[in-house]
Amino acid sequence: MKLKYLFAIAGFAMAICSCDEGTDNVGMSLTSSNDDISVTTQEFDVVTASFIPDSVYTYNNELYVGHVTDPETHTTVDCSFMMQFNMMEETLMPPQNLIASRDADGKIVADSCLIYLFFDDSKYYGDSLTAVKVRISELDHPVADGIHYSNFDPVKEGYIRQGGLSQSHLFTYDDMTVKDSIKNLSAFDKNVTFRLNKPYTDKNGVTYKNYGTYVLRNYYEHPDYFKNSFAFIHQVCPGFYIEMTDGPGMMANFIQAQLRIYFTDKNEADEDTIYWNYLSASSTDEVLQTITVKNDKAALKKLVESDSQYTYMKTPAAIFTEVTFPVDEIKTAHVKDSLLSVSVSFNRENNLEPLTKYTFASPQKVLLIQKDSLNSFFEKISNYNNRYAYYTTLSKNAYSFSNSNDINNLIVKMYNDRQAGEKNDPHWLEKHPDWNKALLLPVGELTTLGTGSSTTTIALVNEMGLTTTRLRRGTPQNPIKMRVIYAKFNN
Repeated sequence: MKLKYLFAIAGFAMAICSCDEGTDNVGMSLTSSNDDISVTTQEFDVVTASFIPDSVYTYNNELYVGHVTDPETHTTVDCSFMMQFNMMEETLMPPQNLIASRDADGKIVADSCLIYLFFDDSKYYGDSLTAVKVRISELDHPVADGIHYSNFDPVKEGYIRQGGLSQSHLFTYDDMTVKDSIKNLSAFDKNVTFRLNKPYTDKNGVTYKNYGTYVLRNYYEHPDYFKNSFAFIHQVCPGFYIEMTDGPGMMANFIQAQLRIYFTDKNEADEDTIYWNYLSASSTDEVLQTITVKNDKAALKKLVESDSQYTYMKTPAAIFTEVTFPVDEIKTAHVKDSLLSVSVSFNRENNLEPLTKYTFASPQKVLLIQKDSLNSFFEKISNYNNRYAYYTTLSKNAYSFSNSNDINNLIVKMYNDRQAGEKNDPHWLEKHPDWNKALLLPVGELTTLGTGSSTTTIALVNEMGLTTTRLRRGTPQNPIKMRVIYAKFNN
């Protein structure tokens, strides 16, 4: 019976927690004469600090390339990526005798071979008319499946094929060589195009007219290489690495890469009729894509060490805010009481410099997660659970966690983890120095279509776009205040 009353009063307690009336009622007890239940509020001190991660787990749906400097903090970031191509199972091509594209010896050739990188217009950063140079390099062998972090570098790991296909392309985001009438077509997708039409020599020393010819001849000589993506990647095309080599000040996100090999074929009923045709493969979630992020770690360290007033959240893979919760104090302050609600806000500070079109965006979606659970959370492609991972959005210039987030569960979990750990291991605390710490970091969402045009978030991923913000720092001398609500039966 008492438990029922306790649940009923919890709603009232949460209402108190969500109010914006300041701290005048700290320590006040609200007593129900009917049920003899007391509700008490108390504030505790929260300390924060900037935390520079070594790297972050990268889900293979973000392809960024570029090199930029944050105009506010003057720190730099460089992004590049590796992509593979998804070959549809049992890909069908015209019978070999119907291929019209032939060389002087009657062998099949590709008329042209192109790789398209399609832009995500909403995530481009920089001057759209600045010329930049991007290089595409062939991999020697497929990148191993498994878990990859943002510090994974295919060049250092020896994945780039020495003497293999390597080609640079100079372009501007707003390509002035394309007529406005073409750009305005609904079917037009802004892209960077690599034309792989120079002679290509494979690892066996065989030279082909172009890369597309190499792929086509493999199809007809070894059709089993094309039965699925695994065979295609391991036998024909292990993938490509994309990096910017000149023209800092641009960061582009690509929603997809596509390999197209063009040729002509004949009509089986009328061989005098010739058609343009192409073989296509795309980069998708079904195959591996990795992003490499290089931050100026020395500049980041100098930034956080020189700033005693603020902490930072900065992406990609740059700075998180570390939160130390007073778990022991919260649990021992009211030993016999039930912990009903915990609320805390992390206030954002405005930019130091005037806003311009080159100012990095402020993170809109953030995750508060138990520090020891960070890597496993993202590696398992998880969603927030209100047990050790909590989600909120920027509102009223703050990232707030209150009754809707149930972060009291996190406090209880941290406390129970310590109790259980020390019971079995007297050195547990030494081995788990981060037991009462959490991280606040920007995230993106993986969504799936629901009914109509609605979407449902199925997982949170590390934000790999350009974002930055400062938060008021909680120090022992000037801490961030956390409000806690307890309840107990007086009898």
